[in-house]
Amino acid sequence: MPKASARHILVKSEGFCQGLKTQIDEGADFAALAKEHSECPSGKEGGDLGHFSRGQMVKEFDEVVFSADVGTLQGPVKTQFGYHLIEVTARTE
Repeated sequence: MPKASARHILVKSEGFCQGLKTQIDEGADFAALAKEHSECPSGKEGGDLGHFSRGQMVKEFDEVVFSADVGTLQGPVKTQFGYHLIEVTARTE
């Protein structure tokens, strides 16, 4: 079964999420921004969600994690929880 690991930043506003993406694209540290801004408890760990299998995350999140290239920044991705920036850190098929 495919497994992946990822980190993310969760915020309430799409505009704020896009602003964080711009900062990361310009060289800001993902983990530092996650610690400062993420509304998910994983923010304390720099947004690290550890390893998980397909189907363990909400559908929209799962689709990105299991299709995006490893190491690329994805988002904003809207889910029932808010807007996510997602970076897939590893994946096995």
